[in-house]
Amino acid sequence: MNGCGGGGNYPRSPLGIIETRTLPTAPTPLLAADRLNSAIFHLKSDSPAEDSGIIRIEVPIQEKVEALDWLRSQSDTLLPRCYFSGRDSGDTALIQNRNGDWRASSNGHDSQQKLLSVAGLGSAVSFRHLHPFSSDDWHSIKRFLSKKCPLIRAYGAMRFDARSDIAPEWKGFGSFYFMVPQVEFDEFKGNSMLAATIAWDKRLSRTYEQAIASLEATMLQVSSVVRRLNGNISRAKVFHQTHFPNKLSWDESVKRALDLISSKNSTLVKVVLARSSRVLTIVEIDPLEWLTSLQVEGDNAYQFCLQPPESPAFIGNTPERLFYRNRLNVYSEALAGTRARGGTESLDLQIGNDLLSSAKDHHEFAVVRESIRRKFETVCSSTVVEPSKVLRKLPRVQHLYAKLTGTLRKEDDEFKILSSLHPTPAVCGLPTEEARILISETEKFDRGMYAGPVGWFGGAESEFAVGIRSALVGKGVGALLYAGTGIVEGSNSSLEWQELELKTSQFTKLMEFEAPLLATRERIEL
Repeated sequence: MNGCGGGGNYPRSPLGIIETRTLPTAPTPLLAADRLNSAIFHLKSDSPAEDSGIIRIEVPIQEKVEALDWLRSQSDTLLPRCYFSGRDSGDTALIQNRNGDWRASSNGHDSQQKLLSVAGLGSAVSFRHLHPFSSDDWHSIKRFLSKKCPLIRAYGAMRFDARSDIAPEWKGFGSFYFMVPQVEFDEFKGNSMLAATIAWDKRLSRTYEQAIASLEATMLQVSSVVRRLNGNISRAKVFHQTHFPNKLSWDESVKRALDLISSKNSTLVKVVLARSSRVLTIVEIDPLEWLTSLQVEGDNAYQFCLQPPESPAFIGNTPERLFYRNRLNVYSEALAGTRARGGTESLDLQIGNDLLSSAKDHHEFAVVRESIRRKFETVCSSTVVEPSKVLRKLPRVQHLYAKLTGTLRKEDDEFKILSSLHPTPAVCGLPTEEARILISETEKFDRGMYAGPVGWFGGAESEFAVGIRSALVGKGVGALLYAGTGIVEGSNSSLEWQELELKTSQFTKLMEFEAPLLATRERIEL
């Protein structure tokens, strides 16, 4: 069921039922699945009078099981599927009190009920269209969500540029793709949860009985046996690699951008140019295996996977938050400037100080921070920037970082903050439209969801990351690795190319390049 309707015919009236039913706690995932199947069977004899609704049935599990282990234990033919692991940033956490009620906490790190990650299979309701994500689409999603049911969420992503043509590899995603999972596994800090969701709306040609039948079909394919897996994987053997653009074309593109930036007839201050690297491997890459390996990159990043039916998987390990909303409170951040980590503490400190004192990197960072501040000020009643400039250290790289906090005038301004913030200067440039036009004229590949918003909508909360440090994997495409770098006055094309290599290294470390390809890579890096 597509919750956006068809032909611009958006359902407007509220759903008749939005409800969460919590069953007694089970000791293991296997017993949780038994209880869930029994509850689904009893739904058949409990047909509601309402023409539309969404019901989530959840079974807490005493045992803590990783959501990604559960997802990797399922068949890779069971689509759509999704995975989202929040960043360990400590702003807020969803916790459960003794009465079983869910609430948001500003200090959830000591709670055993902090929601860490979510894996989903099948869609109770999905939201997809070819046109750019609109306020109508946002309202269509919000119809199925409620503050009283905070774990009913729509997970998904949007294109970087919804006005550009969609390449064949991105066709299944449309301009945006969101899903409320039919079957979901939630990983908390101290335990786990298995849940199933049905959604129906006769105006969207989905009856209650059809929703149950669809859920039963999905449950028949779900494995209740979870294989605990480690992050050790076999390196994919690469027999072909192609960069778009290649190094020569990259140099020409950077020169053109710098000429525009220095031109008196142009208002362009910054543009983010990207590269797509296609790698073909002897054996098809398992996107979830790669995602498992990305988890070792640290807690201070979001991990995600989104795979619509008949499509490759969009996976990533991004450090950058677009925004997090908890009722009226909204948080974002500026992230720009990149250096590698040092091999020793003293070298790491030296590299960090160099980044902090670099005029070129400060200029690039300030452009991003001030742009986000101005956008906050147009939507929020108050805005605070603190810290205004510090180092953000990740396992492989370090960046300049600032945190922005604002207060929305009303919760429905969530759509405004999303549409205002994306795309940020960190992934597009400034002014936004001038940078977007240059990107569309320069880049000869489709960014798709790369550098677009990826995350979830909920009733009282929503959270979106920026889909960088990402790749499109499987279903015959091999792997498409994406990376970008900001071009400002003073940029050097060879140094920026090295930054692209650094940013894709979290993926290339998972590959084994044949000798001719390895020699080519070494020549490029020189």
